[in-house]
Formats: sequence, structure tokens, C-alpha cells
Amino acid sequence: MTKAIWTAAVIEPARMVLGLWSRRDLIFQFTHRSIEIRHRGSKLGPFWALLNPLTMLALYFVVFGLIYDQRFGVLPGETRYDYSLALFLGLALFHGFSETLAWGPVVITSNPNFVKKVVFPLEVLPVANVGAAAFHLAVSLGLVVLGSAFGTAGLTWHVLWLPVLIFPLLVLSLGIAWMLAALGVFIRDIGQVTAFAATALLFASAVMYPASMIPANLSILRYNPLLQVVELARHTVLWHAPMPWQNLVYVYACAIVAFALPSKPEQFGSTANRRQFTRMERANWRPFASIRGYRLIRLV
Repeated sequence: MTKAIWTAAVIEPARMVLGLWSRRDLIFQFTHRSIEIRHRGSKLGPFWALLNPLTMLALYFVVFGLIYDQRFGVLPGETRYDYSLALFLGLALFHGFSETLAWGPVVITSNPNFVKKVVFPLEVLPVANVGAAAFHLAVSLGLVVLGSAFGTAGLTWHVLWLPVLIFPLLVLSLGIAWMLAALGVFIRDIGQVTAFAATALLFASAVMYPASMIPANLSILRYNPLLQVVELARHTVLWHAPMPWQNLVYVYACAIVAFALPSKPEQFGSTANRRQFTRMERANWRPFASIRGYRLIRLV
């Protein structure tokens, strides 16, 4: 048992990291390709990476900052500018993660040529998409850093906490992306579920309101790692509070667990799903590719 846990938690993730490093040139090419495809044919091109978050900020600021007159209530004399800056930081982190839920279930099925016609390391596709999301996240966070210089608290060395918080968020996104990519091959309905999950996650991650507003009977929401990242980023980067190490350790633990999930989908599904997976294999379904150890199957 101990050997199996050690293999699943340490050896397999280490092998995956080494494998990704050996394919870093390919990952870079596909990341660049993912960024280009997103803005291909548009007049403004990559500038949409800047305009999209700003338009979302304007919408949420009008609703929550002007109509509801919401404040986070941490900074003394918090202005609407301070609120909009904290809101923008939360939205940037949320969208950086939620993109995984959008493209994760279809990242393999939308690239059939890489699966059927060539020998291709399929785990590269989710990594490239996470890389593209990281690019757009970096653009948004650059605006946050620039804007924080004009806020009430100002710009200090606390901005150096951003990379420390972004790294586990990207690792968490990658782990979930691998899982969704594998499941999306033989459970096509999962895309409909993740669309709702992304909306629910927006309101469960304290993006538009302070986490202190969460009632006691819903305290389980505080275990949401995305909520923890958003709260840690606001308190340390924007409001210059000390880093609560226990929260940071929890975020990294969640990221490591997501990265080192079990290697077969029937191991983390329900009993009904495991039985369905077994029936599918017996009904002339067979493995034809693998991604991060997850078996992808098709009808033959």
C-alpha cells in the first residue's frame, strides 16, 4: 500500500514533469498556436487579451460597485477604485482557471488528427491550453500591478507573492484539464456539466464579495482552493497583509493532489461509473491512446 501511494503521489508525477520538460519545445509551439487560434481573423488580434478582462471588469463594477455599492471592507477608506482593482484581480484569477472547464472536455475530441493519424503525446494539448490561459492571465495581472500603484495601499514588494500564488493555480488547472480531457472522450455530456460548474464556481469563489460574507452553514465553500487563491492574492498583493502560511500550504496540497490523480478514470468515478466503464470495455471498446495515464477509448 505504501509503495503504491508513493508511486502515485511522487514517482508518476515526477515522470510526467520530466516528460513534459523533454517536450518543452513542442509545448511552446502548441501554446503559441493556441494563442494565435484564439485571435485569428479578428481586427484587434492579441489586444483582445487586454480588452476582454476590461469589459468584464466594467460590467461587474457597474453591477456590484455602483448599483449594489459593494465594498470588501478591508482597507480603511476603501474607494471605488480600490474595490474595482480587487474585483479585477479576482476576475483575472477566476477566468484563468475557469477556461480549463470550458475547453477541457473537448481538447482531445476537437483534435482527432492528433489521435488517429499520428503518434502524438496527447498530454501536450492540455498543457498548451493551460499555457495560453497563463498568457492571458499574465496580461491581466500586469494591469493589476500597474493599477495597484495608484490605489490606496500603493505598490510594494508584496507583489512578489503573485508568482507564488499563480503557480499552484496553474498546476491545479493542469491536473483538472488532464482529467476532463480523458473523461470528455467517452462522456460527451461532461461539457454541459462543466459549463454550469464554471458559473457556480464564480459565485462560490468570493470574486465579487469578501469571503467573510459566507455564512456559517456554507463554510464548506472556504475549502474551495480557487477562493483561497483569490483571497490570498487580495490580502497580500493589494492590501499588504501577512501571508497566512496554512492557507498557502492548503492551496499547494490541492494542486499536488489534482496533478497526481489516480491513473485510471474508474478509480475516481462513482461505483455506477466504474461499472459503466467496465461494460463499455466489454462491448468492444478498447484503449487507443492515453493522456497522463488516463485511458481514452473509442468504439471499433
